Amino acid sequence: MSTPTRLSNAFAKPQPALVCFLTAGDGDTAANLDALVEGGADVIELGMPFTDPMADGPAIQQANIRSLGKGTTTADVLRIATEFRQRHAQVPLVLMGYANPMIRRGPEWFAAAAKDAGVDGVICVDIPPEEDDALGPELRAAGIAPIRLATPTTDDKRLPAVVDGSQGFLYYVAVAGITGMQQAAIESIEANVSRIKAATDIPVAVGFGVRTPEQAREIARVADGVVVGSALVELVAEHGDDAPAKLRELTASLAEAVHTLR
Repeated sequence: MSTPTRLSNAFAKPQPALVCFLTAGDGDTAANLDALVEGGADVIELGMPFTDPMADGPAIQQANIRSLGKGTTTADVLRIATEFRQRHAQVPLVLMGYANPMIRRGPEWFAAAAKDAGVDGVICVDIPPEEDDALGPELRAAGIAPIRLATPTTDDKRLPAVVDGSQGFLYYVAVAGITGMQQAAIESIEANVSRIKAATDIPVAVGFGVRTPEQAREIARVADGVVVGSALVELVAEHGDDAPAKLRELTASLAEAVHTLR
């Protein structure tokens, strides 16, 4: 029997989990993250800004540009994570980003620094399962879940490689494209989530293109979790210092939609 973690506890609740994403260093990140927690987010994803966020759509690309324009560094991201953990002892925190900032000083350094910051999981968009040894062993040794991505093009032949070594939850990318741009048909999502769940006991959370409580509710009927990013990031861009109130409001409506299903 594995030891419960903050992530496993988040997905062990009787209702699906709401996973909310923001980019570190974009706006008042601490206040914005607190607003997500107050609104009812079960898991927080903190984006590490990068110069070439190839999987992200315009909203998160612009958030990366704003954050980097302020001079946000990996050290700043880790500080934001550390302070978040001090304020929220039990809320799971996942870093999401790209390989370069994570491994440029060595995977051992990054895993140790993330552990010290209280990080629970890491999603590295551009390290495929076949290159797990670039970061995965160090994360697992530090007790940090390497969270893998599956997509509509992840067929039955490749799925075992994606599942093997993945921990925390599996992030199903509902559309073959970039974040925030379109919504996949629920029939496609349901079929693929069912296929993935037949191959693993890891919870499956669905993201990319989820913007409204109605969409979140629909996905929560078939998945263990729902990931919302671009819609929240857009509120930071639009409302600036007033973003926390808007984030809390949207998160609360998303949480109600996801949490009242079961």
